[in-house]
Amino acid sequence: MTSICSSGGNGGWASNSGKQPRALQEPRKRDTVNNSAIDAPMGWADRGPDTRLPPVVVGGGLAESKVRRVTAFIENNLHRELRLEELAAVTHISPYHFARLFKRATGVSPHRFVVRRRIDAATALLTGSTSSIRSIARAVGFRTASHFATTVRRVTGMTPSAYRARRAAAEPPARP
Repeated sequence: MTSICSSGGNGGWASNSGKQPRALQEPRKRDTVNNSAIDAPMGWADRGPDTRLPPVVVGGGLAESKVRRVTAFIENNLHRELRLEELAAVTHISPYHFARLFKRATGVSPHRFVVRRRIDAATALLTGSTSSIRSIARAVGFRTASHFATTVRRVTGMTPSAYRARRAAAEPPARP
């Protein structure tokens, strides 16, 4: 017969096996994947370790094929507003469930992922073109240049014009 007692080895929990409830057990360690395999083809490997985005978590979350499908959808639609419902529809999952699985698979929320992709695209445009800040903001999906500047500063630590100036000074002039 099983009983609850205060002197048992299982912390007072009724159990035939002597195991503690899952909530009291040591958390399982998840395997992680290094993002360098993803970053290298995108030209991000030279930036050093990115502390803003945690490593991709393996185990649980969206299937890799669905993550690829969603990220491709995001990349192709950065120029416009992306709603959680649209992203979830790509994977045929409810928005709430999609957000949870996406975060479990990538380590970041869908919103943060989209914002980061927009900033990455913007920084590439800032260094590779002479377009105005406003047009770059529009091209990567920001409604106003002010919101764009605030977000770039929060992510990179400098304003878009300062980022452009620093990158231009760091790169040698192109030879004709």
